[in-house]
Amino acid sequence: MTPEPPTYALPDPMPWGALVAPLAQAEDALARLDERLARSPVREGWIARTHFTEGCGAVWLEGELVHLEDLVLHDASMDVHAPTHALIRAHAVLRARRRIAAAPSDWALSGAGLAALRSDTIGETKPEEGRGPTAQSDAMSGGAQGEDTDGDGFDHGPIGDDGEGGPPGLDSEFAAVDALIARSRRVVDGAAAARPRETLVYDFDWNEDERLQAWRGVRDQIRTLPPLLAGAFLWEAWERIEPLQHRPWLGNLLVAAALREVKKTKVHMLCLNVGLRLVARERRHAENRTARLVAWCEAVGAAAETGMKDHDRWLLARQLLERKLAGRRSTSHLAALIDLVLAHPIASAGLIAKELGVTPRAAQNLVAELGLREATGRGRYRAWGIL
Repeated sequence: MTPEPPTYALPDPMPWGALVAPLAQAEDALARLDERLARSPVREGWIARTHFTEGCGAVWLEGELVHLEDLVLHDASMDVHAPTHALIRAHAVLRARRRIAAAPSDWALSGAGLAALRSDTIGETKPEEGRGPTAQSDAMSGGAQGEDTDGDGFDHGPIGDDGEGGPPGLDSEFAAVDALIARSRRVVDGAAAARPRETLVYDFDWNEDERLQAWRGVRDQIRTLPPLLAGAFLWEAWERIEPLQHRPWLGNLLVAAALREVKKTKVHMLCLNVGLRLVARERRHAENRTARLVAWCEAVGAAAETGMKDHDRWLLARQLLERKLAGRRSTSHLAALIDLVLAHPIASAGLIAKELGVTPRAAQNLVAELGLREATGRGRYRAWGIL
């Protein structure tokens, strides 16, 4: 007999006395951040960067560590090392958040949006986006297209004598490796749930459809509450009901999408994972529900305050870098490089060359002219950025 899915009931009476102060502080901080971003020249770069930090934050909350630079390079198909399962999950979060941010505000919580986000297509990569079997083979053989003249970039030339990107006769071996990587991605991202006989980690009694319907029922109950308080109950209901067995990180993205849908955040998505990292786990998972709701409100306020500090720091960095454009030709790539480093936490020579359409050697020259800070501390496979 299939057990009944967990349910969630709103508190009665509502603990207004404990929630009013942290709720008001979180409201003010979030409104200030959204207003500042609305007129900011670095808004798009800020948004692009926070997608990466949210991906790392999501797996951090699950007890895994993914370095920001590894996620950036993995997203650009320029891995220095073989990607771990945690890195692949972080990339799935990154792709899902980008998809939600690019879609209309009411898409993520619609039936079509939830169906798409639940599917295994978010965590996997597509050949047309540069992450198919060919890209995997290129990454294993050392990078992308150009030639690294002094060991500082991530791009390497062909390794075979025939100039086709690899020694002859290894096609079958590369195909086997690609198939193994694809199977691993499907298992990590939950695609194996569709074939429960092939996995040992799927709970047969975990009815995701009923649990998700129960969570959506909570959303119907909180429509009359203040937006941020409604978001707190949505978050807590997801934690209690646990609708998706293999994608628990999706709940925080849906809560941020819900706040965006009701126009609480008009020009950005709440960086909830960043804020929850700043609150002690004992408080986020306290036995008392009111304590958990207060911790969530403080996490929202901490995320907004962190976002404002990052915004001000990146805006100042942009202003300082733009001073170096004085006297440059209109065809100079320096302006595009500034936009690139503002949109990515770090950038390698290969990534810069790929985005700007220059050689890796020229990319390193641009980095030297701009005076960017080296972020990895390595002598080879270096990367630069504004941290």
